[in-house]
Amino acid sequence: MTQNFSVGDHVSWNSEAGQVSGTITKVHTADFQYKGHTRRASKDDPQYEIRSDKTDHVAAHKGGALTQLTKNDG
Repeated sequence: MTQNFSVGDHVSWNSEAGQVSGTITKVHTADFQYKGHTRRASKDDPQYEIRSDKTDHVAAHKGGALTQLTKNDG
């Protein structure tokens, strides 16, 4: 089962540039438009918008791609 996260959680994920960390800014529990594409989300399988700690870039990922960080990580 995929972990559910909340706004404000500090998480990391793998990107083309390597390991990235950031803070969740939105939780989507229904399909939504993101950068011109429909992203699938549901209450049972939400997607998260995360603002990168280093670049302020916003990414959208499912919970299975994310790892919870502690305050000392990242």
